[in-house]
Amino acid sequence: MRNENPTPEDLAVERLVQEWLPIPDLAEQLNMPLREVRRLVNDRILLAHRVGERRVIAVPAKFVKEGSVLPSIPGTITVLTDAGFTDLEILTWLFTPDETLPIEGAPVDMLQAGRKAEIRKRAQELAF
Repeated sequence: MRNENPTPEDLAVERLVQEWLPIPDLAEQLNMPLREVRRLVNDRILLAHRVGERRVIAVPAKFVKEGSVLPSIPGTITVLTDAGFTDLEILTWLFTPDETLPIEGAPVDMLQAGRKAEIRKRAQELAF
């Protein structure tokens, strides 16, 4: 992550995700110390991005459900990383609406609905 001016791709993913949790807000929601939340980002359990006018580090709000990290997010991040995706590409893929999904919305909406098998299958297919 960087402090420089955002690229058009940075701004596009910021708009696509829409709702972001700055790290301190995420720590509060997860009821964790800041250092542990930062470790989640450093260990790629969660992806963060610089957003807003002040370019604060934030995580998509949809990565959290009922005060916990959505269980399917870390593995999905790993699968997409193994497929060669950058963090920006992973966020874009997860949040881009897909009309071919069994439920309306984007892959992250399927993950929130507890339907990770279909998303993981699609993510694995991207590697080939």
